[in-house]
Amino acid sequence: MEHEPARPITTRLSLAASRVPASVVRPLLRLDAEVLFRAGPEVEILHAGEVYRLRRTRLGKLILTK
Repeated sequence: MEHEPARPITTRLSLAASRVPASVVRPLLRLDAEVLFRAGPEVEILHAGEVYRLRRTRLGKLILTK
């Protein structure tokens, strides 16, 4: 099955929602795990200058380690 490339999910804010501070209302980015793990069962994520590893187990669980 082919997947579309990941893209931000955007929504229109209602008048009531516009009163909520901008720090609370943000677009959500959704990534398909199949896209992340196309090259293998492990990916590296760089965060705040540190490298983390996200691994998919044989049972389909995700493990994040530093």
